[in-house]
Amino acid sequence: MEDILDVYQRPYDPERPLICFDEGGKELHGTPRGTLPVRPGQPARQDYEWERHGMANLFVWIEPLTGRRRADVTARHTAVDFAHQLLKLVDESYPEADRIVLVTDNLNIHTPASLYEAFEPAEAHRIARKLEWHYTPKHGSWLNIAEIELSVLARQCLDRRISDLASLEQEVKAWERRRNALGAPVRWQFTTADARIRLAHLYPTYQGEKSS
Repeated sequence: MEDILDVYQRPYDPERPLICFDEGGKELHGTPRGTLPVRPGQPARQDYEWERHGMANLFVWIEPLTGRRRADVTARHTAVDFAHQLLKLVDESYPEADRIVLVTDNLNIHTPASLYEAFEPAEAHRIARKLEWHYTPKHGSWLNIAEIELSVLARQCLDRRISDLASLEQEVKAWERRRNALGAPVRWQFTTADARIRLAHLYPTYQGEKSS
């Protein structure tokens, strides 16, 4: 926990951008009886009956200090899918960075080993060298700022029926463009000093030096 909190207190450094990464899911629901179109003074209406069209995965990262983020829709959530997200992060989003300070939770695919499943060793090693990894503690994923962004995405974009991957991707990318246009940073306030007071029950009891 203190490692993550210390990382969040670092000043902005464009050569070492801080990126918080997380993923979530979205059930795809169709409306077999259709939707009534929007009319003046009346929102669109849809029948209560729905049918399930499977699950989609959402990869989301955010740079808290600049308010830059990206959200990608995928059909699966595997180590290889995650590795390709890291490739995009390194080569497309931050090609000029010296290293990327990456915050993730402890999910089993969140390791450099995923890169070696997706790419040949030299390429996997190249990507891995660009990443400085920091993990939130078990049962402490709330420390990952990307969870805040996923919550915003859920409220602003996902709280309705979306029937297929193509439609979901279109909606998520429109949301991403609007959020990036706003450029709203995340101002994280909880510090290591706060944790030692407010979460003191999580710390081992200090025994001090034992007398001889």
